[in-house]
This record gives sequence, C-alpha cells and structure tokens, in this order.
Amino acid sequence: MKQKILFSIILLLVFSYGMLAGSYKIFPYEYLDKLKHNIFLQTANSTLESSLIFETDTQSLIHINDKNDVLEKRIQLRNFIWKQNFPHSLIPTVTNDIHDSNFDGFSNLARIDLYVVNMEYGVDSKAYLFTPTNPNDSLIIYHHGHSNGFHDARNVITFFLNKGYSVLAFSMPLKGINNQPIVDHPDFGKIKLTSHDMFVFLESDQFSPIKYFVEPIFISLNYVDTNYNFDSYHMLGISGGGWTTTLYSALDDRISASYSIAGSVPIYLRSIPENLGDYEQITPDLYRIAEYLDLYVMAAYGDHRKHMQIFNKYDPCCFGGLVSKTYENEVKSKISSLNEGNFEIFIDESHREHKISDISLNYIYNDLQK
Repeated sequence: MKQKILFSIILLLVFSYGMLAGSYKIFPYEYLDKLKHNIFLQTANSTLESSLIFETDTQSLIHINDKNDVLEKRIQLRNFIWKQNFPHSLIPTVTNDIHDSNFDGFSNLARIDLYVVNMEYGVDSKAYLFTPTNPNDSLIIYHHGHSNGFHDARNVITFFLNKGYSVLAFSMPLKGINNQPIVDHPDFGKIKLTSHDMFVFLESDQFSPIKYFVEPIFISLNYVDTNYNFDSYHMLGISGGGWTTTLYSALDDRISASYSIAGSVPIYLRSIPENLGDYEQITPDLYRIAEYLDLYVMAAYGDHRKHMQIFNKYDPCCFGGLVSKTYENEVKSKISSLNEGNFEIFIDESHREHKISDISLNYIYNDLQK
C-alpha cells in the first residue's frame, strides 16, 4: 500500500514538473521540444516521400529554357518588386569607422562602417561593413535570419574576416538593430510593424513589401561598387537570410557564389508545417513569376557563377531531412543545359541545430577557393 502511495506521489510530481516545464519553458523543455520537432520532421518527410514528392513533376516547375528566359524573369521580378521605382541612383547614409563593443576583440578587423537605407513607411535597414586589416579584395555579403540580427553571427563574421574577406552584414527587416515603425495606414489605422506577416497590409498596385528584403542590399552594393575595388562579390545567409541570398542572387548576377543555409525549399515541399515560412516565402504573386526552382537556376546561372544550398539534416526549425534532394538533379540538369553556372546541395549531418556549423563554414570557404 505504501509503495502504491509513494508511486502515486512520484507520478504526480513528475506530471506537475512536466506541466511547469511546458508552461514556463524550463529544463528540459528545449531538449524535448527539439526532440519533438525532429521526430515530427522525420515522420512528415517520410509521409511526403510516399505521396506529394513523387507525385510532383519537378522538371515541369522550372520555366527557364535559355538565357533569354533568365533575363526576362529578372526584369519581371524587378518590375514586381520595385514597380516603377527602381533605385538606380539611391545611396545609403554611411558613417565610417564606428565603434560597436559587440565586435571588440576581432583579430583581423581594421574598421566598421555603418550603412543605413531608409524606405517607405519608415522601415529602415542598418548594415555593417567589416574591413579586415589584411584584405583579400573579395566581399562577403552576410545576411542573418529571423532570429535577432547579425550581432548574433560573430562566429560567421570573424571566420571570414580572418580569411581576409570584407563582410557586409545585414539583418532582416524589423530584426536586429533595424527599426519597427508604426504605420498610420488609411485603411487599417495605426499598425506597429513587428513581424513580416504584417507586410501584407502594405501591399498595393504601387508598392511591394518584398523590396524591404532586397533594396538595402542593392543600394549598399552599388555604393561599394562605386567606392571600392573588390575583385568579387559573394553572398551567404542563414534561414530567412538564406532565402534572401537566393532571391538576391537570382536578381543580381554580380554575385559570383551564393550559399543559402536552411533557407528555402519549393512550394510543393511546404506541406510540412515547419516549412511553410513567413510572408515573403509564400507570397503567391512573387512565385508565379519565378517559382523557387526557377530562382535556384537564376542564382546559379552565369559565367563563373554558382549557387549552393546547405541543409542541416537534423534541423529542429526549418527544411531538415533529405527532401531537398528530390529536385537537385533537375536543377543541375537545367544548369547543364544552359552551359553556364553550377548548382549543388550539401547536407550537414554534424549537429542538430538551426545554424551555420563550423563544418559548413569550412565547406563554403573551401568551395570559394575552387
């Protein structure tokens, strides 16, 4: 009898602690949550592999057959994103040689410059240009994802600085040190922009919020192009920054090599809830012009150009598993038929996090040396 009472008390305590862990996200909530995501992801991937994936003709989703198709889609995308307001001559506000204690102690850092781009509805973008003491005359554009801003990417920035690369680092709109303005909208009243999903309220025939994701890069890169003498430009990003890397590299062929880490998969692979994505990843009008497979081809196409997707196989957040392999051969085949460019997928099995691992950083660096 005593043993039954003791067992009941222990069971009650375990249950109570489990409720507390779930409510207040205390230990071991994070571990169990990641475990749940991994189990779900593997189950979902398995389900998709037996249904949607093999029922999809991925080749038919690529609408590019020659160079003219690439050029035409770039024009269509630019017209959709910027309407009639393409920022040919805009320049960022630049403050040279700023100090940010978050980046103290970098061994090969000569200075940091601040680039600010102000856009419609008061939305801004603040980027840092990190210049190494011993530069190799190449620029890495780094784009962070939805989790905070590029201040959380010290390891990525210092990795490339130590290799001699200058690094131009961006955060996503409304993230990091970027602002979250209040918009006084004539139809919806005052709205504080706190998430990308709220951008849908700003859409109109004259304005696309998608510009918030790419215009700061375009304006900043134009300024760099005019005022510096870099030999080459490359780009990489994690998560939403990986998505931005794909879209921007598809738009601007000045980017020689681009690396999207846990950044995107095509629409047909978004039935997994973790893969659905924010506003910018599922805006239908954008992907009617160029579906993801088209964007991958456009980012990879060109003389001495390449686009690589890196996926964390056990990613607890986004695009884990092996479903990305379902379209690799089709994109490679299309690039091969165009006779210019390179596309590759790398699966990182070294960890169980949503990040750019040391394995991936070294893989990217070695690929840049080819």
